[in-house]
This record gives sequence, C-alpha cells and structure tokens, in this order.
Amino acid sequence: MLKTTTLSFLTDLKANNNKPWFDANRPAYEAAKGDFIQFVTTLIDGLNTIDPAISETPLQSKSCIFRINRDVRFSANKSPYKTNFGAWFNKGGKKLESAGYYFNLEPGRSFIAGGLYMPDATILATIRQEIDYNLDEFEGLLAQPAFTKYFTGLNRGEALQRPPKGYAADNPAIEYLKLKSFTSSHTLSDNSLTKSSLSKQTLDVFAGLQPIIQFLNRAVG
Repeated sequence: MLKTTTLSFLTDLKANNNKPWFDANRPAYEAAKGDFIQFVTTLIDGLNTIDPAISETPLQSKSCIFRINRDVRFSANKSPYKTNFGAWFNKGGKKLESAGYYFNLEPGRSFIAGGLYMPDATILATIRQEIDYNLDEFEGLLAQPAFTKYFTGLNRGEALQRPPKGYAADNPAIEYLKLKSFTSSHTLSDNSLTKSSLSKQTLDVFAGLQPIIQFLNRAVG
C-alpha cells in the first residue's frame, strides 16, 4: 500500500509545479519518494517469483524509478516536474530495450501496464515477424483468463492506418502487425492505492502480463 500523504504530495505538486514550491516542500517530496521506493522494492521481490528473466537480472529500485525532473528543453510545457511517480521493470534494466512491466502513480491517472512501447525499427520488425509466424500462439496468450481478467487486449494508440511494408492487407495477423507499440494497461482507482492489497493486486496484474512479455522478449532476443 501507499500512504495518503504520498498521493497528497503529488496532488499538491500538480497545483504548484514550480521550483520555489518544490524546494520549500522537499521534506514532503523525500517522504513520498521513500514511500514509493519501498513499494517498488516489494514489487521487485514479487516479480522475481513471477518472471524468470527478471530474477536472472537483479533489479534495484533506483534502476526502475524515473526521475521526477522533466526535460523541458524541447517541450512547450515548461513545468519543471512530473506529477507522477513511475517505475519500469524489465530484464537488463531501463537501459536495455526489452519488454517489461510499468507502474504509474498519479492521482486520478494511476495504472498498471506492460509490454514494449515504440521499439526501434529493427526490433519492431522482429516482433511483427514473430507474431506473423506464431499468430495462434500469440492470440492464445491474449485469450488466457489471467490476461482477460485485467485487460481488453492490446492498446491501439498510434497504430498504422495501412499494412506495414511487406505484409498484405488480408494477412490474418494484420491488426497486430499495424501496431507500433505492444502494450496493455489496467486502470487503478485512487481508493485502491492506499489499500493493503495493492502490492498483491499489482503483482496479479503483472502475472497476467508475463506470458505476453515473454513472447515479446523472445522476439527481441
């Protein structure tokens, strides 16, 4: 579970996204960050039993959590801080492009997700080929009860309008092959964030994703 003070800090930060306020409230930030680190550590321990690839790559919370500072150099939004805490869990850590699991903490916009977001062209091509060659297996994974309990399929944002080069429009896998990302997400209510069951709930969702993550990483190599 997470503390109500952690959610309150993020809510207040959204309303006061500036350096003077952040500096004045740094103790509250450090307390919220510590709370999130503790939660992430619990998730890492659980993932070690769910995903063999994760257990083979010892992860630490600091290698999973994203910085709260925003890079505003090329953004029209000059707010200096993110208004969420996010953590990414994958084999090899954040510097390795592989499929993994994500937890987003943001009042009103919290969710659990996983997969591979916007891989580079080479990796995208290998994933499409893997799906094309093993469509029955892939669709079987998407139909598993552990997956459908939490997800309604893959997110279709930023999908191609036309078939990718090298694939015919009547390819049985075409709706998957048009995807540029292979992710699924499960929304969390604010009320669930402070319940003692949050860690178990998150790990149950991650477990539902694990066969898909494994399939994608088989393609990535």
